[in-house]
Amino acid sequence: MPLPDRIEAYAIISADGMIADHNGEQPAGLRVPADHRFFHDSLARVQAVAHGRFSHEGGPAAKERRRLVLTRGIAALAPHPRHALGLLWNPAGASLEQAWSALGLDGGVLGVIGGTDTFGLFLKIGYDAFHLTRADRVRLPGGRPVFPQVPAATPEEVLTHHGMVPGPRQILDADADVTLVTWVR
Repeated sequence: MPLPDRIEAYAIISADGMIADHNGEQPAGLRVPADHRFFHDSLARVQAVAHGRFSHEGGPAAKERRRLVLTRGIAALAPHPRHALGLLWNPAGASLEQAWSALGLDGGVLGVIGGTDTFGLFLKIGYDAFHLTRADRVRLPGGRPVFPQVPAATPEEVLTHHGMVPGPRQILDADADVTLVTWVR
């Protein structure tokens, strides 16, 4: 069965490891133009994205992109009702190989874009790279964490525990104190 050649994730987090506030909304402090450009430029090179029902990448290319939308609301696999190139996927009922094949793909890059449970699932499947942007001036107490293990562990501790190692720290926006580290296996 076919699989992606690479699995890469993209997340911007607050200083306390959150991807959204307590209402599931991404606050203005996590909407950083330099990160937005990096994210969309990166997605232009993937064959499909994987995300939960509340996550999305937006932008004009979104409707042209194949996608796996993770859900517990179906048994295994089903066409997405609103995305012509989308597929609803319950990982408890179908493997990643089955989902990838149902998208009509053989190889390529899968971009994982959130949320918490989706990022957590792919920790077990295995990332080739996790592009972690950190906005250190933003705090979101009680928010939605990047991984289920946060806040008991930091995102960096979770990635290290799963065999990932950090690359160099890049400054995306010095004024906003926003940095990017790509973690690799």
